[in-house]
Amino acid sequence: MPRLRRGGLGAALVLLLAVGGCAGVGTTPAEPSGDGAPLVPLDELPTPADPFGHVGPSTAILQDAAIEPVEARPAQRLPATVDSDDLGGKVRVTVTDTSRVVALDLAGSLAATIWGLGFGDSLIGRDQSTTFPGAVDLPVVTSGGHAVNAESIIALAPTLVITDGTVGPRDVVEQLRDVGITVVFVEHESSFAGAQALARDVAAVYGAPETGELLAERIGADVAATERSIARLAPVPGLRMMFLYLRGGNGVYYLFGEESGADDLIHALGGVDVAGELGWRGMQPITDEAIAVANPDLLLVMTDGLESVGGVDGLLDRIPAIALTTAGRQRRIVDMADGQILSFGPRSAGVLDALARAIYAPDPA
Repeated sequence: MPRLRRGGLGAALVLLLAVGGCAGVGTTPAEPSGDGAPLVPLDELPTPADPFGHVGPSTAILQDAAIEPVEARPAQRLPATVDSDDLGGKVRVTVTDTSRVVALDLAGSLAATIWGLGFGDSLIGRDQSTTFPGAVDLPVVTSGGHAVNAESIIALAPTLVITDGTVGPRDVVEQLRDVGITVVFVEHESSFAGAQALARDVAAVYGAPETGELLAERIGADVAATERSIARLAPVPGLRMMFLYLRGGNGVYYLFGEESGADDLIHALGGVDVAGELGWRGMQPITDEAIAVANPDLLLVMTDGLESVGGVDGLLDRIPAIALTTAGRQRRIVDMADGQILSFGPRSAGVLDALARAIYAPDPA
């Protein structure tokens, strides 16, 4: 099973949600997508004359939110016996039926992975972060981005629940076994390598390891190709970037450091991870001192988070120290849909492509 890095996205957001009582990622009912107009390939975009000189915010738009399965009808070998990462330690679980599946996590990565494997027709319910085409009409069984409604899950009569423990309460999910539902907990590392590992492990639950390898290879190849295209656009040394988690309604303001997933994203975008440079790990409360020391050139945020503080103007008013940074003075803040920016799954390359365009070739409009 994949490793969940200490201080990773799941662990960080679970704690933030518990403290702030606020919505998690993916609260938007539908993700933005492009208008269908053909895009100039990323590696054909003109090199920015001055990547440090751009002024103004931009939004990263995933042009195609749909997920293309790696196989149409993957072969399965059931029963499949896998390790489940339960509260009490590893437990061997035998999966005999994958005809009715509920997949749950904060970022929507599990359902996206199942869809990418070609088992999308087995999904019968979704978490709030699962909003890609084909799954958005499924019944929602979480609230507030992280709270599981056990009754809603039971009412769907699933044969299998797959989760990574980032929604809960976790012991409530484990108790679904008491009514005869098979439950498998997988670990999920918030990184591109973690996305590949998740593809393999979810495929093992479905009894289709070969299909998992195909999806893992596709994710890796697509991300690597996109990173090569981005490298042509990014300056050396790169833009100093920082990821902020914002929930204005509850006064929750955090920056994400190493092993949060944000570091992997920033490195792939050709940027300098300011938090990593300063040795910050996991999540850190935003303070005036931290922002002043970091002095990022560019901020990455979730769209709903930015809206919750009143947009760019509201962010600069609420946290005046940001206004004094290079990013604040240039208003260089890039936002992307909550359910996409740190989802790490089959659409990883598309997320990178969209962010790279917003950073290095923003729409002048």
